[in-house]
This record gives sequence, C-alpha cells and structure tokens, in this order.
Amino acid sequence: MKNPTNPSQKQFLNRELSLLAFNRRVLYMAQNEKTPLLERLRYLCIVSSNLDEFFEIRVAGLKEQINQGITSSGPDGLSPQQVYELVSQKAHALIDEQYELLNNIILPRLAQEGICFHRRGKWTDEQKTWARDYFFREIFPVLTPIGLDPAHPFPRILNKSLNFAVELSGIDAFGRNATHAVVQAPRSLPRFIRLPEKIAGCPYGFIFLSSVLHANVGELFQGMTINGCYQFRVTRNSELFLEEEDAKNLRLALEGELSHRQFGDEVRLEVAENCSEDMAQFLLNTFNLSHRDLYRVNGPVNLVRLMQVADMVDRPDLRFPRFKQNHPKELAGKNQDIFASLRKKDILLHHPFQSFSSVVDFIAQAANDPQVLAIKQTVYRAGTDSELIDALIDAAHQGKEVTVVVELLARFDEEANINWAAKLEEAGAHVVYGVYGFKTHAKMALVIRRENGQLKRYVHLGTGNYHSKTTKIYTDFGLLTSHEGITSDVNEVFLQITGLGKHAPLKHLAQSPFTLHSELMNAIQHEIKIASQGRPSHIIAKMNSLTEPLIISALYEASLAGVKVDLIVRGVCLLRPGVKNLSDHIRVFSIIGRFLEHHRIFYFYNDAKESVYISSADWMERNFFRRIEVCVPILDSSIKRRVISEGLKPYLRDTLRAWQMDSDGSYHLRRPRSGSGFNVHEYLLNRYQDSKAS
Repeated sequence: MKNPTNPSQKQFLNRELSLLAFNRRVLYMAQNEKTPLLERLRYLCIVSSNLDEFFEIRVAGLKEQINQGITSSGPDGLSPQQVYELVSQKAHALIDEQYELLNNIILPRLAQEGICFHRRGKWTDEQKTWARDYFFREIFPVLTPIGLDPAHPFPRILNKSLNFAVELSGIDAFGRNATHAVVQAPRSLPRFIRLPEKIAGCPYGFIFLSSVLHANVGELFQGMTINGCYQFRVTRNSELFLEEEDAKNLRLALEGELSHRQFGDEVRLEVAENCSEDMAQFLLNTFNLSHRDLYRVNGPVNLVRLMQVADMVDRPDLRFPRFKQNHPKELAGKNQDIFASLRKKDILLHHPFQSFSSVVDFIAQAANDPQVLAIKQTVYRAGTDSELIDALIDAAHQGKEVTVVVELLARFDEEANINWAAKLEEAGAHVVYGVYGFKTHAKMALVIRRENGQLKRYVHLGTGNYHSKTTKIYTDFGLLTSHEGITSDVNEVFLQITGLGKHAPLKHLAQSPFTLHSELMNAIQHEIKIASQGRPSHIIAKMNSLTEPLIISALYEASLAGVKVDLIVRGVCLLRPGVKNLSDHIRVFSIIGRFLEHHRIFYFYNDAKESVYISSADWMERNFFRRIEVCVPILDSSIKRRVISEGLKPYLRDTLRAWQMDSDGSYHLRRPRSGSGFNVHEYLLNRYQDSKAS
C-alpha cells in the first residue's frame, strides 16, 4: 500500500475557512447578473443567515478553545488562535463585500424596478410626516428607553436582536447627568415598513424601522441633547450543553437550556458604520469583545430580515420562473393505492422536481387504512407546520400504533421538535428521543400492514428531512420500497433506537455508528484493488460536507493507485484535490444554484457492476461515529440508472453553476468551452417538465 503522506503538502484544509469559502460562492449568486433581481436579494440574505450560524457555532467554538488555553494545532496545522485571526480577516472582507453589493447594485436596481428603500436623509416632507405619525402610533408605545447609570445597569441583550445605543448630554428631571442609553426594538415590530404608494412615489416603497427610530429618538429622551444614535446587534454562542447525568428527562432539560441560548457568551458585535469610536469601544467593553469582533456595516445590522421583501413584492418577472412539481406515474392518479404500487416495484422520488406530497400521502394513506397496524418514523427537522406530522397524529387518533423518534437536539429546531413531541404524545403516539449522545439523523418511515393473514412492511428512506417547505428548494432523493430485506433492516434500526439490546447485523443497510464508516472504507479499498490490477475504477460521491480524516486519507490512497475520484461537495471540504503525488486523480466540485444541493449519493464502479447508495449521512466524523444514520443500496436497476443519470453524471457536466477546487483550497467557476454552457438545475427542471421522468 502506498503511503499518501507528503510532508511538503498539508493534506487537510481548515473547516472554518472552507465554510467561509462556501458562503463566498453563495454570495456570487447575488453578484451574478443572470440571477433574477429579487433572488439576488434573497441570496444576499442567505449569506447573512449562514454567517449568523457560523458565528453562533463555529466562531463561538474557536473562542472557547482560545479561552481554555488550547494551542495545539488541528489536522490543518493551524492553532485555534491562528484560525480565529484568519476567520476574522476573511469574514470582515466578505461582509464588507455584501454591503457594497447591497448599496451600490441591488438597492439601486430594485429602485429602478419600483421597489424603493427610502433612506432617512432623503425623505420628502410627506414621508417625514407619515413616519412620525407611524412612530407615535405603532412604535413609541412599546419602547422602553433605558438610561445607563448605577440604578440602571446595561440591559440583557437578546441574541441577534436589534438595539440602539444612544449618546446623550444634559440634565434630566431627576438631576441625573446620563451620557449613554439603550433602546431595544421589540421583536414584534417589523424591521422595515411599507409606505402607502402615494407617499412612497413608487409601487413598493419601504422605510427601515431603524430610520424611523433614529428620526424620532429625541421623543424618548425629552429635554436631553441627542449626540448620536446607532444600531447594534450582538451574536452569541448558541451551542446547547446538556450533561447526561443531569438530564433525567431530556425534554425538560432541553426546555430549560433553550432559554439560555439567547444569553450565551458574546462572539460578535455589529454596529452601524456611523457609530462613534467612543460608543463602539463602550459596547466592546460591555460585551468583553475585542476590535476583531467588531463589524461596522453600511446599512441594516440584520440583512436576514430583508428576505421577506422577495416574498412581499408581486413581481414574478424578478424571481426564478415557477415550476410544477410532478408525481411518479405510479402515484400520479387520484386515489392511487400506494401499497399496491410498491408491491409491484420500488419508487424513487427526486425532490424538488417531484412533489413531497407523495411521502405525505404514504403516511396519510397508512393512517386511514384499516389494514395498517403500526407506523414508525424519525423526525429530525419537520418545521412548525407539518402535514406529515398531522397525518401521524391522525393515525394515533385512529388507534394505530404510532412510534415517532423525535430528535430534540436538531440544532435551531429544538423548540419546534419539543412542540411536536408534546402534540404527538397527547394524541397517544409513543414518542422517544433517540439514544442519548447519538443524534438520530436517519430519515426513515416504516408502515406495517396486514395482508392475507401476514404482516407486510413498507418503508420510505430519504437523503433529506421530512420538511415540506425545504423539499421545495432542497435537492434530495427518497426511496419508497417494500423490499423484504431493506424493510426488515429498517425495522431492526427502529428496535435499536427505541429499545435496548446488542447491535444485530443488517442485511442491506449500512448504519452509523456501527458499519457505515467501515463499509465505505472497504468499498474504497476495493476500487484501489481493482485499479492496482489495471482495470477501470471510479468513485463518485455527492454530499454536503467532507471532513473525516480516515476517509480523506483513503481517497488519497485511491488516487495514488490510479482510481478516478470525483467529489461533488456543496459546502465544507477538507480534502485537497490535484496535488502532485497525492491527489492527482481527484476532482472536487461544488454546485451553487437555484436549489440547495442536499443529496448524499455514493457510487463505486465495482468492476462495471456500479454499486450505488443513497444516505442521510455526510462524510464527517459526527455522521459516522456520533449519529444514527442509514445508507441504503439501490438494488433496482432502473432506479440505479436514474440516480446516476440525475444525481451524479449531470452534476459533473455543469459549466455554469459548478465551482472546481484548486489544490490550494480556492475555487474557480467552471466555464463552458463553447456554446451557452450546461446548468444542471435547468436540465433537471426541463427533464421533469418535458418528459415527466419517473
């Protein structure tokens, strides 16, 4: 076996820097002139949403390591302090670029289309009057200005909330000489307000809440001189920490912990660009932050809220064209018997091109079928409004044996999942929270039905969540099957999660934390063996993230053996492709386009047998060793061809939305050699709209 180690090359990239590079690729969609204008605004906001989580989790983790005095370097050779400094540098540059794009291109272009954001300095007299009336009517009654003095300490600032720091001078009614005050904007207030068209002077005119408050802040401090009023926003550590010995009831422990998320340690301070140096330093001192943690922005401190504009404005011409989600032909008609269809053949669903309603129908039909005895399902993310969970509740009401594994620790969905767990329990369903210490990330639904005096199982296995909203914008595969071996394996996994006992061998599924990692390593080694014998070999893997060191080392070894390796990794990838004598035969692509890439697909040429799998798991340590995941082989030859022809091969052809990684970890946008190029998302949309693929 060749040794892939090359001391002159770092084998692993840095995770945090790779994540920032991903967000730069997302920002390109906002910069791209060919992206519809309202969608450009949406992508700009998505970057801000991603960065919020990046600071809440990744930067917060770095700061914790630094505070704990950890100086040892990671696989990338960088210490936490070095990573933090690089992250700060690149994050500042990225955010500056965001606001420059917003102010110089997107807002002016929106104004040309009659969608105007009126800045306070350019309000007409009519707009000033309207804003003042709005302030007294809607805003003033709910504000609580807080002057800072020994009797009024700095208030607790909620994570990512909008606040205003006010510089004052003068003596108030009680003889107090206050210099600083804080005004917190209630979350119930809209962050931007639509003006009447007549006053706006355009079809869609908006003013920012911050502008209205700035214009009228003097009303909150009568008789005082306002020397400055500045927006600010604090981002906090949002990771939850639960000790197993203290968590006798996981749900109750989590409910208690969620309230602390809003007040975790501060990690970032955003202020308006015009904020005085004195006020900025005062806030930094208050939150125990350094100048590296200060982000001055030329505009609203929370761009995420602007995403609502894309939905409020009725301009279809400024959005991506609508498309109709199809159904597989086996399920296309009304009153189709899903179970009869599955007894004939497996069915592959490709979202968002095919509707998620087929999965909802699968559970709803089971709920109303007198022959169905039991339904078991995992829930990782389902959203706050879920037809599918409503169907599970209906099944429980109808006397079915309903078991739901609710993952309470699905990050930022904890509250929604707690609420669903309570509603399911009220309906009579059995609700369990998985296995403590192992997130249940597998996407599985199992229906048990009595047929001809015997029990028959049907399952759905997916690469994505049971979340109706995200299935309209995430690319995912779902497999509906009655295959005896696969359904038996799914039943065994449910028994492991809900009960106690030793791990039993599965016939077809690979499972984390037990067999998935070793089976993938074996599959890679098998391709290496084939290549070493001079026969064609090829690995294609599509996923969201690739970070696991042993898998990366095995892929380096495969490249050295001559195996062709194509990796389609949307986000974080720590592997370096194209390094001489290490990864010459490895290519890494990232597709950033209309839809969020979310499939997990693993392909091994396997001496022309073409072994294909779909999975809930990325190639990360947490997915292999700290989560419950499943990976299912595609056994049906026609479905295998579809997975390859829809989920892998066209992605390798993309020359318009594909970014290719260079050996230094940077990315370049692929360009067509001739013609108009190939866009995989347009190709798949056309394929389903025109040919109604099934």
